[in-house]
This record gives sequence, structure tokens and C-alpha cells, in this order.
Amino acid sequence: METKDLQHILEVASRFAFDEPIVSVYEIPTGHINRTYHLQTEAPRSYILQKVNTVIFKDTAGLMNNIALVTEHLQKKLLAAGKNADREALQLIPTKQGEKYLTVNGEVWRLYLTITGARTYDRATSNEMFCEVGRAFGAFQRELADFDASQLSETIPAFHDTVARYAYFEQVVEADVAARRAEVEEEIAFFMARKQTAGFIVDGIADGRFPLRVTHNDTKLNNIMIDDETGKGICILDLDTVMPGSVLADFGDAIRFGASTAAEDETDLEQVWMDVDKFSAFAEGFVGGLEGSLTENEVKALPMGAYMMTLECGLRFLTDYLNGDTYFRIKHEKHNLDRARNQMKLVRDMEQKMPRMNEIIESYL
Repeated sequence: METKDLQHILEVASRFAFDEPIVSVYEIPTGHINRTYHLQTEAPRSYILQKVNTVIFKDTAGLMNNIALVTEHLQKKLLAAGKNADREALQLIPTKQGEKYLTVNGEVWRLYLTITGARTYDRATSNEMFCEVGRAFGAFQRELADFDASQLSETIPAFHDTVARYAYFEQVVEADVAARRAEVEEEIAFFMARKQTAGFIVDGIADGRFPLRVTHNDTKLNNIMIDDETGKGICILDLDTVMPGSVLADFGDAIRFGASTAAEDETDLEQVWMDVDKFSAFAEGFVGGLEGSLTENEVKALPMGAYMMTLECGLRFLTDYLNGDTYFRIKHEKHNLDRARNQMKLVRDMEQKMPRMNEIIESYL
């Protein structure tokens, strides 16, 4: 890290309400959107400092209000149950002026207390771990079942509206602002051939088949802290996209990311498929964590939730590639194209395995 960057981070950190001297700073190189830094102090406590991507999250006041409301709700429930709220829910550290976040020179920063004795994983090391991850995400939704969703802002409008995603994709294809369309005609055709499924979730919400719930909307495996000693999922991270939505999206995105046999930017597509055993393990934990609060329609539709989120994510990667890589952070020129092709392979595999996925889910009814 360059000296000027370190000085800037230390200056930003000094504006938050903690007094322990900082002894080390390093950037955590995960996540597509925000910049994240670990601040170690002389005390045992450490902090996570994040610079919010205001290009993606334009309504930062609404976003931070969402996070504050949800974390306060979870902490109250944990304290009432005699649990450790500092470890089992994110805790925002206010600024020295008592604000939820800091705005300085057009930048938006927030600070969390670090959760100790736990870590995140990019891949599930066992089916038992993935089952536990499912249980934790299910429990997260269960704990928010009594939360008034009308209090939440829509941080990214139409985030999991696949119909709207397709409409925007077609606009981007037509505009071809980065002059990349000619090289990806096959990929464009792949997604257009599946356009008829785009309304599965949004139409189901509109006609009442699927209830609107408070959802996380980014249920990747690395958004949950796993306790080092017990192996239990203890805290859900990355609440930027917590807003009203469908349980199918939360289940589906977790399967898309966690049940894949490879990273989402793996270019050797022979290594990419959906692990049915991991699908089964996560489903067992997720449905169990919700403790019977899902409707029969929701349970039956869980496999299609996985399919829809994989299709949508691949579409988003290809859209960003055609747009000149303006949304997701990339490491090389074709990174988003690699990601899109990876998700396409998963979609094809899920199409083959859908009967088996449905059989597994039927066992919960």
C-alpha cells in the first residue's frame, strides 16, 4: 500500500468513535464492489473499514439506514436470547459525531467491529459445512420475519428483477458501446434463448404465489462467518442489498456460488458443474433454519430459484462486459466474459439435473 493511501485511510479511521491506536492496515482483496481494509489496534479489538462504492450505491443514506435498522433488530433479538451480539451480528461503529457513516470529500466510509474467532470461506470444505451455511442463512431470514420491510430502501432498484435485467441487456447489446458484440454473439444467443423464463420469480411475487420477504440478496458462502471452534455459521456479512425480495433469490444465489465445483471465474469449463450433494446439503440446512415458515409453493420452487439466479448472474456479467466493465471489479480485460461463460456452463448443468433437484426438494414436503 502506498504511503499516501495509508495516510488517507488512517485519517478516515481517526474520524470514527474508537480510541485504540492502529498498528497495522491491510486491504482485504475480496468482493466485487466496495474497498475493504482491516485495521488492527494495540488492543485485542480490530475493525473493518469499508469505502462504499457510490457509483453502484447512489442512495448511501438509504443503504446505511437499512444496515443500521437490520443490525439493531438482530442485536436486540440476540441480547434477548442471551447470545453474544458482538459476534453474531454486524456492529456499526459510529463516527465521533454520532453518525452511522462518514462522508469526506465525496467518499463514503463505514466501520464495523471485527468478528474474532471466525472466518469466511470461498468454498465449502464439506457438505456438513454447506448445510450449516444454509441453516444460518435460513435463520437470518427467520429472525427478520417480524421486521417491517416497509422501513427499508431499495438500495439497487430491480436488483433481482430478471425481466428488467433482460430488458437492459437488450439495450446494451444494441448500443454496443465497447464494440464487443461481434465476439460474443454465441453468448448473447444463449441468454436470449432462455428469455422466456425471466419472469419466473417476479411474476410469482406479482400474482401472490411467492410472498415478499426481507431478504439478503447476496447469499454467497463468503458472506457468512464460520466459527473456528464449532464450525457453526455465526454472522451474516455484506448487508448492502438487504431489502424486500423473494426467498428463491437467497436460496438460488447460495447454490449458484456454493454448489458450483469451481470459482465463478474458472476458465476451464470442464471443471465447472453443480454438485448435487452440496445442493442437497444446503437445502436441508436452509429449509431447517427457516423452521417451517416457507410456503409449499416456495419450497417446490427452490430448484428454479437456483437456476434463475445463475442465469441472471451470467446475464449480468455479460452485460457488464458489453458495457465496458463499469459495474464489477475486474482483474483483466476478459474477466467478466470468463465469469459469464462460467455461469452459462452451470445453467446448462442445472438444466440436466433439474429432475434430480426437484426430487430432493420434494422430500421436504
